[in-house]
Amino acid sequence: MTITDFVRRHYRHFNAAALVDAAQGYVDHLASGGRMMITLAGAMSTAELGLSLAPMIRAGKVHAISCTGANLEEDIFNLVAHDHYVRVPRYRDLRPEDEQALLERHLNRVTDTCIPEEEAIRRIERQILQLWQAADRAGERRFPHEFMFELIRSGALEPYYQIDPADSWLVAAAERDLPIIVPGWEDSTLGNIFAGHCIKGDVKDPRTVRSGIEYMMTLADWYRANADEASIGFFQIGGGIAGDFPICVVPMLEQDLLQETPKWGYFCQISDSTTSYGSYSGAVPNEKITWGKLSLETPSYVIESDATIVAPLVFSYVLESGGGATP
Repeated sequence: MTITDFVRRHYRHFNAAALVDAAQGYVDHLASGGRMMITLAGAMSTAELGLSLAPMIRAGKVHAISCTGANLEEDIFNLVAHDHYVRVPRYRDLRPEDEQALLERHLNRVTDTCIPEEEAIRRIERQILQLWQAADRAGERRFPHEFMFELIRSGALEPYYQIDPADSWLVAAAERDLPIIVPGWEDSTLGNIFAGHCIKGDVKDPRTVRSGIEYMMTLADWYRANADEASIGFFQIGGGIAGDFPICVVPMLEQDLLQETPKWGYFCQISDSTTSYGSYSGAVPNEKITWGKLSLETPSYVIESDATIVAPLVFSYVLESGGGATP
């Protein structure tokens, strides 16, 4: 029984049915010639979403990604340090003293998974600092993801690979030169490290890494170019800046630049956030109509569940559907 057969047989009601509806909506959107942006919040890279996302990218079923700086870097951390990660299955039982012991072992905990500082973070720092400094000396400026692509393509990390690169979504994105948007990159481990090197004078010009405003300008160009050819969908995992930043490109173009702009043509959000307290993560799709992001006609879905469970199922469903991929 395929994943598609399984979910169609067993996922018939409530959030389970929403998963099937959203997955089929994704398939239909691509089949009609549409394109899809995926947004990654939370710690999806440490959850090893690359196992299912990388095949989606290579199959042409993802056309752009917006992610936090943490998701950008944590995929490559896992690529070079997977065997050194430490899992803590009973993390809820940890005492403050246990957390201090993890710190002293240089293990940074993300729920039940600890990222090893030396093998992951410092290994990447040593490599990417050379790229930052070379660009700084040459007076060149690049986006955070472009430095990552350069690092992957250089082959410098290959001796350290501890997983199959086929399971890295960032490697897949680099292969296809996939458009990536990383709003708020400064709020990441490598962002903090970059700031530290600028303070120490190792990098002279902080503008060597391009900014979020420039990302929005680049996204506006990408959206206008692609929306002229196809309807663009929005598949949002979690909330926060990874989703809120890119979805705003439509009202920005329409309301601030006064350019007639097609709304997003598909919307799905996987979230367990409560719809209250004014949170963006918990806002239902209808609220986005009032902000000029979605239209009355936009097919919209909300799957209130754990994205580490739901997203691989949706991606498997879409991959099994076959056609609909675009370059």
